[in-house]
Amino acid sequence: MTKKTSPPYRNPVPTVDIIIEIKKEDGKEGIILIKRKNPPYGWALPGGFVDYGESLEKAAIREGEEETSLKIDLEYQLHTYSDPDRDPRIHTISTVFVARAEGTPKAKDDAQDIGIFSREEIDFPLAFDHQKILDDYFRFKKSGGGTAKKADRRRRKAT
Repeated sequence: MTKKTSPPYRNPVPTVDIIIEIKKEDGKEGIILIKRKNPPYGWALPGGFVDYGESLEKAAIREGEEETSLKIDLEYQLHTYSDPDRDPRIHTISTVFVARAEGTPKAKDDAQDIGIFSREEIDFPLAFDHQKILDDYFRFKKSGGGTAKKADRRRRKAT
């Protein structure tokens, strides 16, 4: 009889989510949301699992581009979310990035549909803890935090 053993450690799985800022057709600012093709279904931020040997930044760029078909530029890291119940499938830890993109997004990879939404237009439930993430993002933007982060990024690029 073979003895079944489980791994000695169970660790959360690293993921990334990306808040992609983009201009809408009317010229106003919006963010991209995808409608998920796989469970859990619903509208969500683009994102996904970090591959082994991949940095968080590279994973964010890869996932953002795979799901939206747009080239994205990471602006800054917003926050890390680690509530064990944030993903109903498995315990994940998500690092959220804010990025910019231009063009017309197209749903690809895990995205069934895609849209650009203003804060006011997001009046429907979001998958995972993405409503909390967006609440934090909009509060951070209102406080002027995004402007300071972008200025710091430009300074670091210049040196």
